[in-house]
Amino acid sequence: MLSDKDRIFTNLYGFEDPGLKGAMARGAWDGTKQILEMGIDKIIDEMKKSGLRGRGGAGFPTGLKWSFMPKEVKERPHYLVVNADESEPGTCKDRDILRNDPHTLIEGCLIASFAMRAHAAYIYVRGEFIREREALQRAIDEAYAAKLVGKDNIHGYPFDIYMHHGAGAYICGEETALLESLEGKKGQPRLKPPFPANSGVWGCPTTVNNVESIAVAPTILRRGASWFASIGRPNNTGTKVFCISGHVNKPCNVEEEMGIPLRELIEKHAGGVRGGWDNLLAIIPGGASVPLIPKSICDDVLMDFDSLKNVQSGLGTAAVIVMDKSTDIVKAITRLSYFYKHESCGQCTPCREGTGWMWRVMKRMTVGDSHPAEIDLLQEVTKEVEGHTICALGDAAAWPIQGLIRHFRPELERRMAARKVAAE
Repeated sequence: MLSDKDRIFTNLYGFEDPGLKGAMARGAWDGTKQILEMGIDKIIDEMKKSGLRGRGGAGFPTGLKWSFMPKEVKERPHYLVVNADESEPGTCKDRDILRNDPHTLIEGCLIASFAMRAHAAYIYVRGEFIREREALQRAIDEAYAAKLVGKDNIHGYPFDIYMHHGAGAYICGEETALLESLEGKKGQPRLKPPFPANSGVWGCPTTVNNVESIAVAPTILRRGASWFASIGRPNNTGTKVFCISGHVNKPCNVEEEMGIPLRELIEKHAGGVRGGWDNLLAIIPGGASVPLIPKSICDDVLMDFDSLKNVQSGLGTAAVIVMDKSTDIVKAITRLSYFYKHESCGQCTPCREGTGWMWRVMKRMTVGDSHPAEIDLLQEVTKEVEGHTICALGDAAAWPIQGLIRHFRPELERRMAARKVAAE
């Protein structure tokens, strides 16, 4: 388990003052100027050595992503955009950071922007986040008033930060759709290349990072890359905010070390599975878009990118959705299929047509109104959608169904057999 001295988000639950005074008492904005004086190359090198991988779901090395920005600022200014859209079902970590520890994010924006030669950052907040938006804006106003940010701030690096409120579309969690929305256009993903580092918001070099990825940067640079790298496992280092929901006794957000066993995470922090561990049916370990894993895998699996990839699932946003044996597992995945059908932007044919088709088939399979041969057909269609769209929404729609077929095919066949018997 992670010791308290290694926690980065020390006000995750809002027990203390989220304002500037409280944040500074907890260590925020301590020696920020000295961090900037390390220089761009040293900051990026430290971020690379820390092993931090993006906390928004993809798990791409953060320091490496920062280094992709052009080394010189020419006629186009550089921008940092923070993805606070957080629309993945089951995910609720970033909202607690925005509400209760917003200064970790604002300080992180300053440091990250300096490392990428950007003088402005935009934080794109999900449409449904009203109180979070208000809390973040209060913190930004406090930072300006204390001259921690702004054109003439005490750190000597001119920097402005803006909060932008979205309109509540899931697709805007995809970085290029977010940039389109930020520009005032319809939120639809862009073809890549060009990548945002070359042509992002308003055609300028841009890096898009998740809230948690940026918010942990100041502490990493204060305490050193070796400290962060010593937590967790190789290639899966540091701390992570896990969201635990569903059939547990105490749903919660908790900051823990990467690589913690899934069973330990649930039993020590969420009060265990409702009805005991043996009552567990399956868990979606990383938000609704990753494949579920049955109890047999949950017994021993570790919560990090590589361990979950090895069992054909993923860490994603680390949103742990627990389902006990009372769950209608087919109906649950059908509901997710409807969500992805509803949220598809319709730009790509495989996604536009495939998500609706998959949902309609899943709807019939829920009541057994299908034939066993259709299971293989459904699996084949998920493979035709996966990897054939501009963004990852097609993959997100396919993976829950693939996980269901992989681990619960007998349940699908049982429903079909039962319906056939009832019809005779």
